[in-house]
Amino acid sequence: MRSLADTLAPTATNMIRFDHTHVMATFHQYEIDTRPSVKKGLVDTACTALEIHAQLEEEIFYPAVRAVTENEALKKAVPEHNEMKRLISVLRGMEPEDPAYDETFMELMRDVLHHVADEETIVLPDAERMLADSLSDLGRRMMRRRMELTLPRTGEIVVDMARSVPASTWVLAMGAAAAGACLTGWLGNRRSYRLER
Repeated sequence: MRSLADTLAPTATNMIRFDHTHVMATFHQYEIDTRPSVKKGLVDTACTALEIHAQLEEEIFYPAVRAVTENEALKKAVPEHNEMKRLISVLRGMEPEDPAYDETFMELMRDVLHHVADEETIVLPDAERMLADSLSDLGRRMMRRRMELTLPRTGEIVVDMARSVPASTWVLAMGAAAAGACLTGWLGNRRSYRLER
């Protein structure tokens, strides 16, 4: 019997695209003049996502693709991951107030953007052509492994994501929630008033 995670797992290539989209969205939120705590939250969120993503590709996806094809982008993938891991290590040892913090994160962004472009235009289309029948199974394996890698880091992930949201967004969200509660109360009172008539 298949687990819920197995049933809901995307194909391997769709999972990789989703990861790329998540990291790109995090990159787009980063601004040089952002508060240091928000910067740290965004950087740590991106770094954790990239670490898990790279491990999934190296353990499961790349070996499967290498079994059916070899292209230049695939040959460069692991060395690019190694450079990414080096930059992540440097960032994790820095504070957001460090003068080199922004520059180091921008270097990571450039490297990841280049890597993603190669994967999205070469590696993933090759995998979809040559591994079409096994992409769902690879996706299930990657989803199970993602759960194993993510579970011990859940607290860290939640704290980083909460930290990455600017205070203005929290105020806006609280205001929207309060307005929703008031509107719900007002509509409820109006409805009961109509029923009483």
